[in-house]
Amino acid sequence: MAESSNDVSTQASNHIDIPKQHANGDAKQTESVAQGSKDGAVNGETANGESNGDSNAETGEGQAVDNVFQLTIKLPDGKDTQIMVSTQEQVQDIRQSIIDLPSTFQYSCFHLEYDGGKIINDFVELSEVKGLTSESEVRLVEDPYTEKESRIHFVRVRELIGAAGDRTDLLYGIEAGLSLHDSLAEPTAAHSGSANGNSSKVSTNANHPMSGYDVEAPGSYKVLLPPRQETAPKTVKSMQVSHWNPPPYHLRSQGHLLYLLIHPFDTDPLQITAHVSGFYVNKSTQGKFDPSPRSEKNFKAHSLLTLLSQISGAFRERFEALQKFNSQRDPLSAYQLSNAIPASPWLVPPPSIDEDSHQPDITRTQESYLFTGADNTETLRDWNEEFQSTREMPKETVQDRVFRERLTSKLFADYNEAATRGAVLVARGEVAPLNPTEDRDAQIFVYNNVFFSFGADGVETFKTDGGDEAARVATGKDVVGVKAVNQLDVNEIFTPGTVVVDYLGKRIVGQSIVPGIFKQREPGEHQIDYGGVEGKDVVAANEKFTAPFAELSKAMKVKKHAVWDKEGKRHDLEASVETKGLIGTDGRNYVLDLYRITPLDIDWLEQYWKEIPKDGPPGDRAGSYPHRMAVLRPELVDVYWRKKLQDFVQERMDARKQANGSVEPIRESSDETQAQANEKSESNGAADPQQDRADKELPDGEEEPKTNGADEAKTNSVEGTKTDESKTVPTADGEDQKKEPEQHQIDVSDFQWCLNPDVYCGQAPQTDAEREEWERDEKEVRKVCKHLTEKVIPGLIEDLRAGDVGFPMDGQSLSSLLHKRGINMRYLGTIASLANQEEPRLQALKQLAIQEMIARGFKHVASKNLRHLPPPLAGACVAHLLNCLLGAELNDTPSAETEKSLKELYSNADYEKYDDITPESLRNEVKRQISLRYRYELEGDWIQEGKHLQLLREIALKLGLQLTAREYMFTKTQVATNGTSTTDGLAAPTANGHSAGGSKKNKKRGSDKDSPNRGAVKSAPQMTFHPVDVQNIVPVLKEASPRSVLAEEAMEAGRMSLRQQDKELGQELLLESLSLHEQIYGILHPEVARVYYALSTLYYGLDEKNAAVELARKAVIVSERTLGVDSAETVLSYLNLGLFEHATGNTTVALKYVRHALELWKIVYGTKHPDSITTINNAAVMLQSIKQYKDSRV
Repeated sequence: MAESSNDVSTQASNHIDIPKQHANGDAKQTESVAQGSKDGAVNGETANGESNGDSNAETGEGQAVDNVFQLTIKLPDGKDTQIMVSTQEQVQDIRQSIIDLPSTFQYSCFHLEYDGGKIINDFVELSEVKGLTSESEVRLVEDPYTEKESRIHFVRVRELIGAAGDRTDLLYGIEAGLSLHDSLAEPTAAHSGSANGNSSKVSTNANHPMSGYDVEAPGSYKVLLPPRQETAPKTVKSMQVSHWNPPPYHLRSQGHLLYLLIHPFDTDPLQITAHVSGFYVNKSTQGKFDPSPRSEKNFKAHSLLTLLSQISGAFRERFEALQKFNSQRDPLSAYQLSNAIPASPWLVPPPSIDEDSHQPDITRTQESYLFTGADNTETLRDWNEEFQSTREMPKETVQDRVFRERLTSKLFADYNEAATRGAVLVARGEVAPLNPTEDRDAQIFVYNNVFFSFGADGVETFKTDGGDEAARVATGKDVVGVKAVNQLDVNEIFTPGTVVVDYLGKRIVGQSIVPGIFKQREPGEHQIDYGGVEGKDVVAANEKFTAPFAELSKAMKVKKHAVWDKEGKRHDLEASVETKGLIGTDGRNYVLDLYRITPLDIDWLEQYWKEIPKDGPPGDRAGSYPHRMAVLRPELVDVYWRKKLQDFVQERMDARKQANGSVEPIRESSDETQAQANEKSESNGAADPQQDRADKELPDGEEEPKTNGADEAKTNSVEGTKTDESKTVPTADGEDQKKEPEQHQIDVSDFQWCLNPDVYCGQAPQTDAEREEWERDEKEVRKVCKHLTEKVIPGLIEDLRAGDVGFPMDGQSLSSLLHKRGINMRYLGTIASLANQEEPRLQALKQLAIQEMIARGFKHVASKNLRHLPPPLAGACVAHLLNCLLGAELNDTPSAETEKSLKELYSNADYEKYDDITPESLRNEVKRQISLRYRYELEGDWIQEGKHLQLLREIALKLGLQLTAREYMFTKTQVATNGTSTTDGLAAPTANGHSAGGSKKNKKRGSDKDSPNRGAVKSAPQMTFHPVDVQNIVPVLKEASPRSVLAEEAMEAGRMSLRQQDKELGQELLLESLSLHEQIYGILHPEVARVYYALSTLYYGLDEKNAAVELARKAVIVSERTLGVDSAETVLSYLNLGLFEHATGNTTVALKYVRHALELWKIVYGTKHPDSITTINNAAVMLQSIKQYKDSRV
């Protein structure tokens, strides 16, 4: 490896953005940031993945904090337990913490009392409990069970003792929420710090983690697979609901709730009665019903866990062994996600039928009853009422906001999961439509109180805009619009819960049911109260929407404008005519159809779109862009708004200087710098922690060393004009960055700039004045379009060429980078053309853009073929299409391996005949899609040599594929290199997951000769993919949950304090932000992973290295579980963790992380990423520090 003159630790200098405002003034005091972060990892996490709110409460010893104290709780068995609490916590959080403590997790049905019997309400803050102090005696009192509580307790005990077994879940997929961190770290590596002081000494042997690493070698799929885990100890043979359940009427009236059957290892099967008073062993047998208690001692207890411990010595021993086994894993790796859908990996281990892969568990079939009750009413929720009631909650105090945002986050998580599950069932044909006689694209469904429809033009609403293509895009834009409205949180405006799910080629929209949306109104009344009723022919303008829509449109930079109905009557609207307002029967103002919150990209449409007449044949539309829904991104509108504000301030400053006779020049900033510096600005004024990554940090998690002064000047150049005297004017949101003399302040209160979203949409102004104003609006939109193509896109190309922003790793990070700059993905072809230069970084950009276009083009082709395909044929279809695209060099005449019986079964089904597709026809169709959608002509070899695996990854992520992890042979060269005898990459795996030869036992039986699968393998042609390689397809979700404004404000306030050299206040606010993130989102959430990442970098810059390591470790695990084990953000997190471990003296551990990140990098991007040289240099410095000088050189 090449030597580096710079020490690794100097390459992580942190960049701190100037925040908008200090929003939370009552941050908890702390004396030790490092200790606080470390302790918060222990007591702030709970088994369900949520925080108990005290993640920074137990920060160090000896600190005097009035609102944080230790609470002693007396247990029913006479023992005591202590827990750190904050007065700002909800009592139910404290209750959850008790449930999750190892010493008290046998309790699930109880309440808390204090001062001799005063009951504490679970749904209030601790501060509202009068007279409760650290000296108070709090008792845990066991409550009588209900039927629901007994079911919950039974399910919980099953989970605790490891009896739950494996589950098949259409939503989560295989290995969902996987983390690889524990397999890399030594048992104590993550927490050892530099205390031992001898890390370097013990690592001077040749077997260091980077030994044998080849920079040029291609990536291996094995880096994505977890090592084979030791089987967890079994505690009971079986645990299930008894076949005597439910209790008969006369026994139910006596308090019987459930009957259970549990079989310990050292006793006969036990029939157990769940009673209102607890659990006891009854006298029933397999064939005789007698629920009366047995007379033996210790055969009754309030907790089922306690009862089993009393009865069975084998259970006690095995349960202790299980706890010891579980303690070997990091708790974050084992917690169940509750506020986010876990990431499902695209490569998963091959299926097998060994003894541990799929355990018999009758309770799997009973879980629906255990979770939801006999009549399934417990899961039926009025989603819309919950959403709107939560929005109406008070938000005057910080405590109000925390509770409101926390409830909002949990509600969105629950809804997204429920709606996605329903969408999967709809796509698979498991839900009956409400209108079965309609065309299938027009059919609608209701499941679990969620309204579902297809993202297709079933009723010809978008006939003249592109039909199904336009409808598909509109649903995606609508989610973006709903999310923006949710983030703005405007009073008196309500949105339905909204998700868009892509699954098996179908796009399905799931919405909460708005009260009154299906109501037939009186004759003469419109179905819609604001906006277009029947297209644009009829327009409604109810005055009740005027004020809230005005506030909403102002925040979105939407101009109040006139529209005209079919009779030429003028209506002045605050929003686009496409945006609808509906007064629900509950009296609330609902906003619908938010797909047009920005104007059309008219320059693009005039070049590439051919109009479709309303009546008559469509004419020759060859080469036309697929739809007319090409709108500008809101980020671009924000960037241009800031440019106009900059111009406004500059004019005022020039006028003032001229009036004062001064000719002193004023510094101006370029549009490109302006866009880059403000990429993370959101419409609510809060910064997004994620956005520091792609644009301001190197892909290895390190940032370019910058001085605070340089950063401040960069920020001020946009949010206010920086004069030569370093005085700033008000920022874009009208607030001062710092106090200034009166003569330097600029009043921007009269600055106004907004866009008309309905220009170029067929509106017909009636008067000359109206036409003149309309023309001005059109010109303003054209200016924004020109700014995009002439400034923003070339500016991005230049920034990537110069290395001013981190180079994207994959399609997802490229998409994120473009979107933050306000660039639509349809400009990928433009970017590829502009990047067609000899400069190596731009060549890499061109290849990445081409790869992304191919993946997206293939996705459209695959979706078309999967859309109406019966689900059992999906695997064969996907495998054939992948063979045609990626395996054509190995076999240029692949055939679809569709099971004959299935093909005959669905012979009358109406679907695209995918088995007629050839490599040539597929390439032509993908090429056509790229030409139409991105205006780029593919030439020569599409796939760069050695990039087949990277393209496969992009396709799998976009379609939700989970493929068998094995060595896929894409070319004949690979076959020759690896040897033709291998069946790993060529032979068709059998359906049961075994190799063709089967087990030794089967060989003895002669199964090689008799197995039909064996014959299939022998005759199978050499093809890269087979249907059994497509193990699963998971839904791909677009959702509209807002981010926490409060938590982000605290983060920005902490950053501002650090920038102003107020280290103590800055650390307090940063920890407060961390606590807020964990309380609001729960521990396991992508936003929490990002705040862990950001805080680890900040703490490293503050020389709090142990805290930086702890936070970076959390960032890695949470990123893996919520974003994916090979996501770009996970790679960054691993590199940061390696850097910080090295800084604390754990160089050997650091090299493990760095090597794993480099191996992931090869999977995600391939070899020779433009920014990988920095990480390789860092690894060289680490090797030199442990005296491995030879290996530190290439």
